[in-house]
Amino acid sequence: MKKMDWKLKDILMVGLVGVLFSFLYLGMVYVGTGLTAALTPFGLGPLGYEPIYGIWYMAGIFALYVIQKPGVGIVAEMLASLLEVLMGNMFGPRVFITGAVQGFGSELGFAVFRYQRYDMRSVLLSCLFTTIFSFLWNIYTSSYWALQLWLVLLMLAVRIVSGLIISGVITKALADGLAKSGVLKGYALGRKYNNFDEAV
Repeated sequence: MKKMDWKLKDILMVGLVGVLFSFLYLGMVYVGTGLTAALTPFGLGPLGYEPIYGIWYMAGIFALYVIQKPGVGIVAEMLASLLEVLMGNMFGPRVFITGAVQGFGSELGFAVFRYQRYDMRSVLLSCLFTTIFSFLWNIYTSSYWALQLWLVLLMLAVRIVSGLIISGVITKALADGLAKSGVLKGYALGRKYNNFDEAV
């Protein structure tokens, strides 16, 4: 297993990821609210956030895939969530706890491979774990247990697809694109594409 030997550049990247994704996270809250309002007349209001839920997993998975060190996922996710709360997320402080839950889930997909494998399989597994943990958390915080079973199962299915596509396929493609361009040459993913020797 890789050690948590964070360098200054790792801390800076986690900080940058947290800041950038916090703006995206906050913006998507209002998109989800709009979708919820549009679906409510059809009795599908609780489904409103599910098609875009994978967006809220992106910070942790992006950080892990790029830096490839234990712990960066949960820190990036919690930082993005904290900043989102401070900028006025309507759901308040519990969003920070949600970020911790999602960050923990993102770590598991890579921990299964002892932080030695960073490919589509580990990324998608990370997305799946994050989805499961976040959904279990929402059963408690959003009272999903009070909804009809068919609706809960539909919500879970949509969230899984959203997680796999948005935080999995799209996040990996974004990181790979940046790595190929040389922007991430100082990080593990960038060295994979640029044969860049890490500076001490």
